[in-house]
Amino acid sequence: MIKFIKYQGCGNDYIYVDCSRILVEEPKELAIKISDRHYGVGSDGLILVFPSKDADAEIKIFNADGSEAEMCGNGIRCAAKYLYDKRKVNENISIKTISGIKKIKILNSRGKAFFIEVDMGRPVFEAEKIPFNLKFFHSDKKSNLENVIIDKKIEINGNFYSITCVSMGNPHCVIVLDEISDLNIEKIGSEIQNSKYFPESVNVEFVKIENKDTISMRVFERGSGETMSCGTGACASIAALTAQNIFEKNNKIKVRLKGGELFINHTSNNTILMSGYAERVFRGYYSIN
Repeated sequence: MIKFIKYQGCGNDYIYVDCSRILVEEPKELAIKISDRHYGVGSDGLILVFPSKDADAEIKIFNADGSEAEMCGNGIRCAAKYLYDKRKVNENISIKTISGIKKIKILNSRGKAFFIEVDMGRPVFEAEKIPFNLKFFHSDKKSNLENVIIDKKIEINGNFYSITCVSMGNPHCVIVLDEISDLNIEKIGSEIQNSKYFPESVNVEFVKIENKDTISMRVFERGSGETMSCGTGACASIAALTAQNIFEKNNKIKVRLKGGELFINHTSNNTILMSGYAERVFRGYYSIN
């Protein structure tokens, strides 16, 4: 039996397991089984929490399909709430991930939900760091290939998409559209993820600009499909819109998602702050046999 606690942030739900005293031998297999919404506990993924010499804790993130993720914005916010609930930290928290150590602040609480801010670090636009396969992309310019993909057109199965590629510790492809409510997100998202441009797949964000300080977003995540929200995706979207000069830096932008709202600030020193609520849903035991 494995003891777990389930948390959600903006509808993005994860199962947390304390690995300070137990060994999860097959985390990918466990993630698939425990995340199943019919035969398991049900979640967008599994997050294992370990002691760390470099931070307050270290987490390993596994998507619902068993693949390991470099970073998860909602997941790390909920991890901070998890550590706070277990009285292991105060309001200022550091958590180690594959993509580096993230600094987190608990700002306030509303009942059992805590409003938490994460310094997500700097967005990365270099194509090889996404990674984006430049050899399949032909620039409009007659000079050599550009090293960044910002508002550039690609062709997939006869359809053209204007994309901006960003890494927030994990890969993102941001597409701005006039309308996203009636989008066939599973078809388009899958085609982009499986295309020749993204050798390690990609998280795909579809964005509608509502006004000068609000966007709506739907996300098709690598390893999970469409989810209620995606913290790194919200950060990537604001970074992409800033790079396109649609938004200015040092503005807190509201991101509306299926699961709720996140607030993103692309600061003047080029770091991105993400804030939103996180709360515990329930705790229990799961039999691995």
